[in-house]
Amino acid sequence: MAIVEHLASLLRKPIETSDEAGERSVSTQKTGDESGNTVIVAPPEFRFMYPEFLPDPAPETRNRLREKLERMDMLQRRSVIEIPEFYTGSIMAVTVADANSPNKFARFVGICIQRGGSGLRAWFILRNVVDKQGVEILYEMYCPLIQKIEVLRLERRLDESLLYLRDALPEYSTFPLNMEQERRLNNSVVPINPIKVKLRPRPWLERWERQNLQGVEDLNLPQRFYDKAEKVAKPWEKYDLMLHYRKTIPAEEQEKIFAEVHSQLQQQELKRKLRRRRGFDNEQ
Repeated sequence: MAIVEHLASLLRKPIETSDEAGERSVSTQKTGDESGNTVIVAPPEFRFMYPEFLPDPAPETRNRLREKLERMDMLQRRSVIEIPEFYTGSIMAVTVADANSPNKFARFVGICIQRGGSGLRAWFILRNVVDKQGVEILYEMYCPLIQKIEVLRLERRLDESLLYLRDALPEYSTFPLNMEQERRLNNSVVPINPIKVKLRPRPWLERWERQNLQGVEDLNLPQRFYDKAEKVAKPWEKYDLMLHYRKTIPAEEQEKIFAEVHSQLQQQELKRKLRRRRGFDNEQ
């Protein structure tokens, strides 16, 4: 009974968007527990900025020791290379070491159409149209071959996955390879791009009419396609408490994980700001 009440309280709790989270700074918050000790509370927007720090919720894959060691390795990697904040829909550039390239490096620019994985297995996919040919590259976020990750335009889209860009018109996935980084104010709200893309006529790679897509124009399909989509829909899943419980990490455990990595992430950010300031002073 207590578990059911706990799950119901989690569903009633309002979900904070990245826009609301971006209005607050990433400063350390400290509170005192009952014993009088100081407890570090990470900002709530961390679950949007660093989702890869949360482990896979599948019970058969959980191992607390492995997860803690992975977080240590991830923080160590972040001290060597800057992994900026980004979301699905952000325009990014990734530079990797390539022994077959003339200058030993290869740089690719594209839109992030999907990200996933947890721990050291976190990944993201960039897509671009080069010479009228769609090109996609999956990068492992903590791969040692990655030399630099740049966010050229930080923004979000209406959907969490943009795989439908594979069936969209090319102009929605075309970005210049020499695209320059857009300047953004610190702690400013991450904008949501409300653009709706137009898909090419069928056949498609997936049955997009069966997915609740917000960033796609009207598909203009015959009514029979929508009737079939309604038959296979599962609207009751959003009320399944145990399903939500199995697919998420409890809020209390999320707070402990982000409190564990918060101080080190903040120290790394301060060091980067100092290096940038010194480089700017040297240029002056």
